[in-house]
Amino acid sequence: MDPAAPLLLARAQFGLNIAFHILFPTLTISLAWFLVYFRVRHYRGGGAHWLDIYRVWVKVFALSFAMGVVSGVTMSFQFGTNWPGYMARVGNIAGPLLAYEILFAFFLEATFLGVMLFGMDRVSPKVHLLSTIIVAVGTTLSAFWILALNSWMQTPAGHVIADGQIIAASWVAVIFNPSFPYRLTHMLLASGLTGCFVIAGLSAWRLLRAKDDAAALRGLRTGAFVAAVLAPLQIFVGDLHGLNTLEHQPAKIAAIEALWKTEKGAPLVLFAIPNEKERRNDVAIEIPKLASLVLAHDLDGEIKGLDAFGADIPPVAPVFFAFRAMVGIGLLMLTLSWTGTWLLRRPSPPPRWLLWAFAASTFAGWIATLCGWMVTEIGRQPWLVTGLLRTADALGKASEGSLGASLTGYVLTYSAMLLAYLVVITNMAGKGSGK
Repeated sequence: MDPAAPLLLARAQFGLNIAFHILFPTLTISLAWFLVYFRVRHYRGGGAHWLDIYRVWVKVFALSFAMGVVSGVTMSFQFGTNWPGYMARVGNIAGPLLAYEILFAFFLEATFLGVMLFGMDRVSPKVHLLSTIIVAVGTTLSAFWILALNSWMQTPAGHVIADGQIIAASWVAVIFNPSFPYRLTHMLLASGLTGCFVIAGLSAWRLLRAKDDAAALRGLRTGAFVAAVLAPLQIFVGDLHGLNTLEHQPAKIAAIEALWKTEKGAPLVLFAIPNEKERRNDVAIEIPKLASLVLAHDLDGEIKGLDAFGADIPPVAPVFFAFRAMVGIGLLMLTLSWTGTWLLRRPSPPPRWLLWAFAASTFAGWIATLCGWMVTEIGRQPWLVTGLLRTADALGKASEGSLGASLTGYVLTYSAMLLAYLVVITNMAGKGSGK
């Protein structure tokens, strides 16, 4: 038996679970605010098509919310089955933050979700609008608490160690740890872009089948216009987040850049095949000194390489490629949203090639988000809580066989669930409102 196999299987299982789960909150956080916008436009007399848009997307929201809840519950069990050392060591911090998410966010969402979904014809328009706003606030608060915990794991602060236990000395410092503002903003913008492209893409899919659907055209324009604003903001925030990561997690930045040696005037590696065995890059395409300019804002700035961190370095290849995939998809989203905004300003019907482009990009935000989370989580290795708890030290006693069997079950179950979800929401949007 390979002694490293249980750790790899447990990491793969939790990685699959969180990757599946994050798809749905990423969509529902922003989609809730789009629903508020659609409802406000109708409430203020904007026309019946705004209510039609609302009726379509509230169904998608309800299904996505349910999928997020189910997968989130499953994920929480793995803290006990696969990672008991995590809660045993940091439970005094992780437990309250997860509880705050339930008390201040999930209960708020769950209480008013029923009114939002089923109360349109049972309560006044004002109460229904208020319920939609409260649900949107709840989704954002949920992101706040989850990102507070995850950011603390990346850049822990405000804690003390007593009798081997990590406990909070200052909850303000724990919550507002050094990376939290950047990571929360980055995630909310990622959610916004995900929602924009799902709305725009499925609206474009509807218009390919019914070119005169006014509600779908409004949805396409709304998604494209908002994405055109959020995409450059995300690039700006991403740069700030990168500088923050350089300060607090330089090993992660070295892996992102596949920079093996500390050097001044470090090149920006556009593409390479990282050779982790030899600690070098094969087939590298580089721009001299650009990494130093981007990261240190100095052509001759010194950037720490992976040689500065000994054996405590993350797997380089997945971090390197995931980051470039995320950036590449982000640039494509920026290009498409700006092109779409320019063409959709006209009263004439959008060209079919543009509709196909948006339809093909429906889930681009999901892919970019998953790549970003791979960079974040794999780039933190070998630490579960940076500098405090190694991933291997939190591993439970589940055997290689049981982990392999459960991982196989997760793969099959989640694949079937995701396929069914995609079929259902595509069918909902393709039929339009009132169907």
